[in-house]
Amino acid sequence: MARVTVIGGGPAGMLAASSAALAGNKVQLIEKNEKLGKKLYLTGKGRCNITNVSEGEQFFGNVARNPKFLYSALYEFGSNDIIRIIESQGVKVKTERGGRVFPSSDKSSDVLRALTQYVRSCGVEIRLNTNVQSIEKSCPEGFTVYTDTGKISSDALILATGGVSYPKTGSTGDGYRFAAQFGHTIKQPKPSLVPLVTEEQWPKLLQGLTLKNVKLKAVSNNKRVYEEQGEMMFTHFGVTGPLILSASSYIADSPENTILQIDLKPALDTKILDARVLRDFSKHGRKQISNALVDLLPSRLIPVIIKLSGLNPDKTADQISRQERFELVKLLKALPLTVKSVRSIDEAIVTRGGVCVNEISSSTMESKLQKGLFFAGEIIDVDGLTGGYNLQIAFSTGVLAGRSVR
Repeated sequence: MARVTVIGGGPAGMLAASSAALAGNKVQLIEKNEKLGKKLYLTGKGRCNITNVSEGEQFFGNVARNPKFLYSALYEFGSNDIIRIIESQGVKVKTERGGRVFPSSDKSSDVLRALTQYVRSCGVEIRLNTNVQSIEKSCPEGFTVYTDTGKISSDALILATGGVSYPKTGSTGDGYRFAAQFGHTIKQPKPSLVPLVTEEQWPKLLQGLTLKNVKLKAVSNNKRVYEEQGEMMFTHFGVTGPLILSASSYIADSPENTILQIDLKPALDTKILDARVLRDFSKHGRKQISNALVDLLPSRLIPVIIKLSGLNPDKTADQISRQERFELVKLLKALPLTVKSVRSIDEAIVTRGGVCVNEISSSTMESKLQKGLFFAGEIIDVDGLTGGYNLQIAFSTGVLAGRSVR
């Protein structure tokens, strides 16, 4: 029986601790907050997007950074496994569009209660309101963890301290300091799954307007880095929403060199869309151009589109030339926005960067540099897109780390 200390009581830490305990070890789970899993309250807009039922390459295709590193972890413990655990604690789940899994109650508190019950049932000793101040390597083996309430001696240590996103939940990057102490390389933490600030000011006029079923393309340094269909929203500073958050994962290194192109009518190619616009213009021939577009676009978007296309707003639909109509259609298929920056790490859902994966065994989550040191969750340089992928990564790496302790 090994003495195991898990630092960080988020989703990765909870699963790491419970898995290590089930393997016959004596486990302590250290959490600086007054309760476990505080960040879970924020996921899925408060509903807790537990996981995603996508499998194999479909799942890994939604991992923005180092997907191959996760093969062993995801095959060891997948979405069906976490669903089984949560339902075993009396919480039913449902699967929604895109394979996203939520509690049937739409309450993140139910998921947190289920996970906390599960951790306790596995025999884990939970220590809340406990800050880890430093860690030392013990001789010849093991670790000494110094906290604000005393010291803990351990044979193995699992760092599941998260990244630096949502610092109010306790994610303050402590784990990076501990990992670096043992020689690990830390890829610079940056915000990921984060809203984007645009150079253009017109999104402010559309604040709160949501566009559904549009296609977003992100071009960075003249290379297409992201293209997907879905939902987005305009804000006072730029854009946000699922499409934007996912796109941000691919442009974190140089957001200022990125152009966004929004296809407002992805179901129609240019030729068919032109015919549709011509039909609407014929139908509303004597009306001003703004009134001729009401069947095609949200009313708040129409004045912006007219201005950006260079059309004279006083013209009636039957006065619009073929060339003017062509320019309008071209804009509808590729409405451009220039990214100025990403919003701060405080608004990021996850952190990009962390402990370099080349220094961690992908089959055990154990450090290649320090025997007995393991990593789980967001502290590792892996991150997924929106849709439940990041929580599943946390669960899977946590379980693999916990089961690998000897």
